[in-house]
Amino acid sequence: MVMYPEEYYEFFISFNEGDYYTCHDLLEEIWMTDKENYFLKGLLQMTVAIYHYEYGNVKGARLMMHAGLVYIQKYRPKFWGVDLEKVNVFIVNCLATFPQDIDRVPFEEVSNLPELPSLVLFLEDD
Repeated sequence: MVMYPEEYYEFFISFNEGDYYTCHDLLEEIWMTDKENYFLKGLLQMTVAIYHYEYGNVKGARLMMHAGLVYIQKYRPKFWGVDLEKVNVFIVNCLATFPQDIDRVPFEEVSNLPELPSLVLFLEDD
């Protein structure tokens, strides 16, 4: 059985609970010691994008989500126990959902933005 950093396991819990700020911290902790691992950076950018979107920063969400998409490509179809085909579809669908004509909305109006698709992340046996 492959063992990953403790923060990686915690990331899945935080992601599935919708705590994207914590996801960022957990992944960044691992990435700081493994900066060649752009898989982690891709997941990091994806979670930051969702966080931005939830706070009305639509332009930041578009930019981060696109970066995440680029970073995960060379790791498809599966890496570190994650089905990146599902992640890829999720990111593409998020990019299609983000309004293209809006850069930012006030926090009070975030609920008026289109709802993002959902993604449940889990480790699959290698």
